[in-house]
Amino acid sequence: MQNVHESQHPLIKHKLTRLRDPQTHPVEFRELVEEIATLLAYEATQDIRTTPVRVPTPLNVEAEGVEIADRIGLVPILRAGLGMVSAFLNLMPIAQVWHLGLYRDEETLAPVAYYNKLPPRATVDVAIILDPMLATGGSASAAATVLKEWGVPRIKFVGLLAAPEGIAHLHTEHPDVSIYVAHIDDHLTPEPQRPDDPPRGFIVPGLGDAGDRLFGTGQ
Repeated sequence: MQNVHESQHPLIKHKLTRLRDPQTHPVEFRELVEEIATLLAYEATQDIRTTPVRVPTPLNVEAEGVEIADRIGLVPILRAGLGMVSAFLNLMPIAQVWHLGLYRDEETLAPVAYYNKLPPRATVDVAIILDPMLATGGSASAAATVLKEWGVPRIKFVGLLAAPEGIAHLHTEHPDVSIYVAHIDDHLTPEPQRPDDPPRGFIVPGLGDAGDRLFGTGQ
């Protein structure tokens, strides 16, 4: 799929397998999310702009190098996106962090905004939306709309898992937004028919509710 990047890195595949296991403790889950996010950050930032510089070395000669030219903003979608921020900041400590609060209405599956403290004008050249799950794509698309209205010229989405439905939704509304994920899963759960069926709109096979597993709030 155009503009969609599914990682083929064996380390990511190995760590994702541990993430899926429901027996993985929240402490290990958080560590795995940060490790996978670090590897995805490497893949998602390969095309950021740089400027050439020259620096002295201990051998009393100069070496040619580069500095990052783009102003990068990290935009975690609360709350699950918080689990990916540290990984990106470890690699890009001068990146700005702007939070967007969006939750999914469980009846309509539509995103509902409840927090946005962006300043009047964009302060970054590249915004990276962070959310572990690209399920219906509603929250990611709403975040991209907010960032475009803010004036960000380039937007990327980075997540752990994506459903084909979520990718299609995001690319229908924002075809210019690049998507980087650890894996593209099969489909979303349909409307439950029995009491023990999973809720509608969850990624299959998935890993459950990423926010609950990150913060130990599941049942």
